[in-house]
Amino acid sequence: MGSLKLTLAYDGTAYHGFQEQRGSGLATIQEVLEQCLGKLAGHRVQVVGAGRTDARVHARGQVVSFPAAGWPVPVNRITPALNGLLPDDIVVVKAEEVAPEFHARFDAVAKTYRYYIFTGRLPCPFQRLYAYYLSRPLDAELIRQAAEYLVGTFDFKAFQAAGATTKTSVRTIYAAAVEQQGDMLSFSFRGDGFLYNQVRIMVGTLIQVGWRKIPVTAIPEIIASGNRTLAGPTVPPRGLFLEQVEYPLAVLSRVP
Repeated sequence: MGSLKLTLAYDGTAYHGFQEQRGSGLATIQEVLEQCLGKLAGHRVQVVGAGRTDARVHARGQVVSFPAAGWPVPVNRITPALNGLLPDDIVVVKAEEVAPEFHARFDAVAKTYRYYIFTGRLPCPFQRLYAYYLSRPLDAELIRQAAEYLVGTFDFKAFQAAGATTKTSVRTIYAAAVEQQGDMLSFSFRGDGFLYNQVRIMVGTLIQVGWRKIPVTAIPEIIASGNRTLAGPTVPPRGLFLEQVEYPLAVLSRVP
């Protein structure tokens, strides 16, 4: 067997992000997953994640990969076997055999994130862990107009949190959409990659547009400025979901 590709869904509420923080005593998705994989394999297993989701960020389509030479469990039994060991807030949705050189992070060509805002008259106790509550109404049409300016290839430095260590802040956003169903507003962004806190800062900026504190036409100016202080605040992590990670068909078809 070459490598294994796992698709995960998880509730990030109880975790300090995806990436392991060895020696810190803080629970992470990667650490819990690797412990369960190790029980199945009989030795330590280290995975690579497609996205390093932050503390209290959720996922419906996170992807991990790891070398699986000598792996003892048939591919069609991995999902039930792992889900029998994992806590209820982490679920393996799918397990696939891929080529040995497959890399969950570096082979990804697109990621989609979605952010939820609840705008009811009163907070909803059932949404408190999965949506950001705002008591003030938002102008969804203005937000839709502003989101269109985020589509394209730009230097998104103005939408990057301080302390980031990426070599470049140029990213491409293929699509940005805003949908409203009753009191729930959702923002979705599909791009080739995202900077640290970029989605949460873009949403925070679009909220300011929806409150008419930032004009729609200011979005290109904010992008061009590269100035983080001109963009909106960083919204809380609880409304953010990693929805999907995409790979070229040619990469996925290289099964040994």
